[in-house]
Amino acid sequence: MGNPLRDPQDRRLPRIPEPCALVIFGVTGDLARKKLLPAVYDLANRGLLPPGFVVVGFARRDWDHGTFEQVAYEAAKTHSRTPWREEVWARLTGNMKFVGGAFDDDAAFDRLNDTLNELRDTHGIAGNAAFYFSIPPQAFPTVLKQLARTGMADNEKCGGWRRVVVEKPFGTDLGSAKELNDLVDDVFTGQDVFRIDHYLGKETVQNIMALRFANSLFEPVWNSKYVDSVQITMAEDVGIGTRAGFYDATGTARDVFQNHLLQLLALVAMEEPTSFDAAEIRAEKLKVLRAISLPKDINAGTVRGQYLQGWVAGERAKGYLDEDGVPSDSNTETYVAVRLGIQNRRWAGVPFYIRAGKRLPRRVTEVAVLFKKAPHLPFNPADVEALGENQLVIRVQPEEGVVLKFGSKVPGTTMELRDIAMDFQYGEAFTEQSPEAYERLVLDVLIGDRTLFPDAAEVEQSWNVVDPLEEAWIGTKPEQYRSGEWGPRAADEMLAREGRHWRRA
Repeated sequence: MGNPLRDPQDRRLPRIPEPCALVIFGVTGDLARKKLLPAVYDLANRGLLPPGFVVVGFARRDWDHGTFEQVAYEAAKTHSRTPWREEVWARLTGNMKFVGGAFDDDAAFDRLNDTLNELRDTHGIAGNAAFYFSIPPQAFPTVLKQLARTGMADNEKCGGWRRVVVEKPFGTDLGSAKELNDLVDDVFTGQDVFRIDHYLGKETVQNIMALRFANSLFEPVWNSKYVDSVQITMAEDVGIGTRAGFYDATGTARDVFQNHLLQLLALVAMEEPTSFDAAEIRAEKLKVLRAISLPKDINAGTVRGQYLQGWVAGERAKGYLDEDGVPSDSNTETYVAVRLGIQNRRWAGVPFYIRAGKRLPRRVTEVAVLFKKAPHLPFNPADVEALGENQLVIRVQPEEGVVLKFGSKVPGTTMELRDIAMDFQYGEAFTEQSPEAYERLVLDVLIGDRTLFPDAAEVEQSWNVVDPLEEAWIGTKPEQYRSGEWGPRAADEMLAREGRHWRRA
């Protein structure tokens, strides 16, 4: 079936894949237990999986099928979004397999190959299988070599389609990203590679395109003539948890700025595609990424921060250097703010301010488009003191929706103006609950729809933006901010120098 954004017929019909298998490498990990297995249940509960759908778990465990089924049952029941129905799970249980072994164990991958071959006859999957890499990136080469050795990645040999799903991070810099892309492309063909950025599966992120291109209200003012600036915020109130090993080697810029936030920027700034075909959307996003300009003075146009102990939501929070597993002299940033430009006709002169951080006052991700003030206000200055700029705010999480902020007269005998907000929330406007991001993305993988998946060129161009920043930050110490604050003071000063301030998220 076609993309539902492109073909109106598909909006009235559920998209259901062909009979196929989803092979999850690292099925015992957090991602599989908290996201993938619950997503599979939710898809089945919504009637979006074919009768012949099979889940094959692969991990270094000495389990039989019964043990795997019990672990999967507990994970799905605990983390699923839709109501629990035992009859739905019973149908899934009959379609579950487990293969135990290490990634360098030839015999284990031979058993996996035999399992997939058997499923042709028992479940009619006709060789269709997607391999989900829910594993550390350093394990990718070993698993890819095993898939190549056994022929499991060969579409012709298997008589169906074989796809691979790769989780972020896509490398740690441009060089490693290219190496990773080359490794994957050596084994799978380009159209069979799906790089997951789960932010692109969020309903509000997809709604950016609908908001812009389906409404004549917004597109005419979506340019430098009317837009003063754009702010993209990703704030988390939590710390690093148990991820010290990963996070201290990665930092905020590599963890979320290179992928989630630059993808949001690309969707907000891109030109209208000629169609909602995956290739057309990617082409427009890539143009934006290539047009990004870094601050002339990176030290003045960027801020790195690291949280100290403080208070978040009424509870004491430890500082980053006090977290378990973090070296006492670590210079890894837990906050980053960057001023970017886009050098094209639409956006020349409009600053894009991007910030992300941990241990901030609350959890929120949003895109705020701030419009220029009217060139002339025929009112008494005292009557418009409380009037700010018009804003269109796209809330990605936790409460998905759109807020339009504009000026209005205060009831009374005087012409006093004040900002008000029109607030659209998905949960109130629609009776159907938004699917979780992984539901949408797993379904798209099984159908073969690559619209919401960045390609290699996008990933590499994103590293072209981040690498110069990382190089400029070498040897520098991050600014400090207390847990529960909105980041270092230097981030406020960065905007104040240009006569602006961060929107209160």
